[in-house]
Amino acid sequence: QVQLVESGGGLVQAGGSLRLSCAASGRTFSNYAMAWFRQAPGKEREFVAATSRNRVNTYYAGSVKGRFTISRDNAKNTVYLQMNTLKPEDTALYYCAARFAVGEIAFTSVAEFSLWGQGTQVTVSS
Repeated sequence: QVQLVESGGGLVQAGGSLRLSCAASGRTFSNYAMAWFRQAPGKEREFVAATSRNRVNTYYAGSVKGRFTISRDNAKNTVYLQMNTLKPEDTALYYCAARFAVGEIAFTSVAEFSLWGQGTQVTVSS
C-alpha cells in the first residue's frame, strides 16, 4: 500500500506561483499512475492533472492547461504540481492520488483512484 503526503500549499496573490509536492512511501512508486485533484468548498472533487508511471502520458484539465505542470521523480518517490499564473478560482484543497498501473496509462477520474493523500490548501487572493 502506498501512503501519500502532500505539501507546498499556501496563500498566494493572483498571478503568483506555487509548487505542490506529494511524497509517497510504501510499495514501488514507479508502479503507480499519479494524479492531482482539487476540491473547492461546496463543490465536487475535480481532476487537475495526471501522469503515467514514467511520465510518458500526461493529461490536464482544460482550466489549468498551459498554467500547471505535473511531473514526477521516481527516484525520490515524489510527484509535483507546478502551478503558475494562479487565479482566485484555483483556490481549493488539492489532493494527490495513486493507482497501480500496468504500462503507461494515466487516469483522470476520481472513481479510478483508491489511494489519496490528506490534501494541502491553496488559496489565491485577488
